[in-house]
Amino acid sequence: MTRQEALDLVNSHVSSSNLVKHMLAVEAVMKKLARRLGGDEEQWGLAGLVHDLDYDYTSKDPARHGLMAVEMLSDKGLPAEVLRAIRSHVNHAEAVSAMDKAIIAADPVTGLIVASALMHPTKKLRNVDLSFVLNRFKEKSFARGANREQIKTCSTLGLELEEFLALSLEAMSEIDAELGL
Repeated sequence: MTRQEALDLVNSHVSSSNLVKHMLAVEAVMKKLARRLGGDEEQWGLAGLVHDLDYDYTSKDPARHGLMAVEMLSDKGLPAEVLRAIRSHVNHAEAVSAMDKAIIAADPVTGLIVASALMHPTKKLRNVDLSFVLNRFKEKSFARGANREQIKTCSTLGLELEEFLALSLEAMSEIDAELGL
């Protein structure tokens, strides 16, 4: 599956533009993490891009989330590692590989960073710095949907929280126009 084929699938199955932006953000973070950790950027990026492909269909049946996405992708020629990462991000498979562990941490960090950008006086991702995100991370009432414990699993990749947040912020800043930030 090419990135364009994946993006076409996302655009045909995901109705919310904010969810599409989230998936693009996770793709960017996953590619940056692959570069840092010696993973396959294309595969890691594809996992990030399609990880929530089934969300419109499973939002009222969260136990199916991730499983339906894998079913939807089963005939698209994706490697088993990508499909396992998609299942791992919602605890339907044990996080074994670095890609599995990366997507678990990358998924919620994008929400934290978007919320930080929206709170910043300029509302521009490129103007948000690491200390701003770290301060927001420490505020328990800020961006409650961004699971801090899940973000902290970046340590299973050998990354300190600060480095993980910096890599994620940099990755998302590189696609700020696509994210509308």
